[in-house]
Amino acid sequence: MMMQDYQTQAGKTAIYSDADTIVYPLLGLCSEIGELQDKYKKLLRDSNGLITPAFREAMAAELGDVQWYVALLATDLGFGLETIAQMNLDKLNSRMARGVIQGSGDNR
Repeated sequence: MMMQDYQTQAGKTAIYSDADTIVYPLLGLCSEIGELQDKYKKLLRDSNGLITPAFREAMAAELGDVQWYVALLATDLGFGLETIAQMNLDKLNSRMARGVIQGSGDNR
């Protein structure tokens, strides 16, 4: 599936008001990241970190929810997912070329 097609289809399932543009998908994204963290925390607690096929499937389902919120947030900000992906690769490739891929900070 092409990212643009996914973004368009995801937008058809979005149910939030124009007044909640940006904030709704942003808060939803934070919630879904929390769900991923919680699943992993419970894996450590209950299974000593043993990753099972069921765990992988559960994580993949949560990643789909993350992807939905990212798509809607990108739309609300006026970007296509292809543009977001290319911007990210350009940033990472620049850091790699300049030898600053490791480290921290947005502007390196």
